[in-house]
Amino acid sequence: MAVAPGTTSKEGWSSRSAFILAAIGAAVGLGNIWRFPTLAGENGGGAFVLFYIGCVFLLGLPLVLSEIFIGRAGQTDAVGSIRKVARESRSSEKWSIFGGIGALAAFLIVSFYSVVAGWVLYYVGVMGADLLQAIVAGDPFRGALMGESQEAIQGRMGDLFANPMLLLGMHLVFMGATLFIVARGVSGGIEKAATILMPAFFVLLIGITIYGAVVGDIGEAAAFLFTPDWSLLTPQAMNEALGQALFSLSLGVAGLITYGSYIRENSGLGSTALTIAVADTSVALLSGLMIFPIVLAVGLDPAAGPTLVFQSLPFAFQTMPGGALIGFLFFVLILVAAVTSSISLLEVPTAWGIGELGWKRTTSSLIFGGGAFLIGIACLLGYNVWADVRPLSFWSIFAETDILDTIDGFTGKVMLPVGALLTALFIGWKADKNLLKVTTGLSSGSFAIFRFLIAWLCPLAVAIILVTGLFPGVLG
Repeated sequence: MAVAPGTTSKEGWSSRSAFILAAIGAAVGLGNIWRFPTLAGENGGGAFVLFYIGCVFLLGLPLVLSEIFIGRAGQTDAVGSIRKVARESRSSEKWSIFGGIGALAAFLIVSFYSVVAGWVLYYVGVMGADLLQAIVAGDPFRGALMGESQEAIQGRMGDLFANPMLLLGMHLVFMGATLFIVARGVSGGIEKAATILMPAFFVLLIGITIYGAVVGDIGEAAAFLFTPDWSLLTPQAMNEALGQALFSLSLGVAGLITYGSYIRENSGLGSTALTIAVADTSVALLSGLMIFPIVLAVGLDPAAGPTLVFQSLPFAFQTMPGGALIGFLFFVLILVAAVTSSISLLEVPTAWGIGELGWKRTTSSLIFGGGAFLIGIACLLGYNVWADVRPLSFWSIFAETDILDTIDGFTGKVMLPVGALLTALFIGWKADKNLLKVTTGLSSGSFAIFRFLIAWLCPLAVAIILVTGLFPGVLG
């Protein structure tokens, strides 16, 4: 049966630890394992990494706490929760618009995120088949993809992009799995997935990092990641670090607002937010320590960009002992991270449909999951059949981008910063101080620091991200 629009959610996490696992799963995704090492490599390593860590705790953490607070105080979808907090703070309910922006951004992001995750699924299949061949041959600890040249291994990605039916199949499987989990609800689907997948994720992450330290060049990797060369910290690099802090923590898409609305106890929001930020940053750093020792040991370029994961590493695993097994587990690790993030992205518009339109969960998840799947088809066709299509060619910063990169760029450069900026302004200047302090449970000193950061530093930093994203020339 349908529920009345605006009804308070009756679903909830079974425990604080369940929420933390799910929230970490929402934050930990391709942004940590793929994007962070790529940006660190492109921007010189140590100085970028240290500046990024500062951004996470001075900017990301206050925004994480703000989103969780809104959800906990509102107890319904993102739009309804913001509306309730605004009402209790005697502010305009029009502030709920940033909840709508977040829900729309999450819907658009999951559409292309599923396509990219489909690439990961394809490589899980490739590496899994290779491992099976190694086992049958009686040599399960050999290198990956033995007998294939570097050109052939790197050419697999181009072959995948040129095959729309294969891309469609991978996209369908991944989106179907995401939709299935979300349709089962908070306790029966999202929480159950998080409590199984996240421990498995951390076991794989730590295990492969130890492997990389043993067989790779951990000393050079650590020096690259943590020895700062401040001359490399350009304004562009700082802006990349600011943006990555928001992107990595899944801020601006109302995911933590939605997940926060399922919290039933009213304690420790500050420590919960800190746990999420620390875990997310730790995963990013461990990902660098997992990938760079392997890359550097075989003489590959750590600044290879997005091709690092899909083209450089499969070749690196060929030269490593046990590469067939580790290569397979590596892509399983990325797939797990992609699943937990896509669940949170689809849950945001699904919760909106339930809270604002009164739809049943199954109906809402099918409509938004199906809609995202259709947009994803357009994204994957942009690599082959519609390769010449440029949706926003009239806008200079998107003039040369394909369909997927256009949606990615628009959400990342416009929607996420706008959502984060409005969140900071709302919490910093409009939300009732007493409600904020009581709900977050912060001490007087911590609350004063939080208020300063969210009211002054966060809006300024996010505004810089927004302006430089739309007008890249301002950084020179």
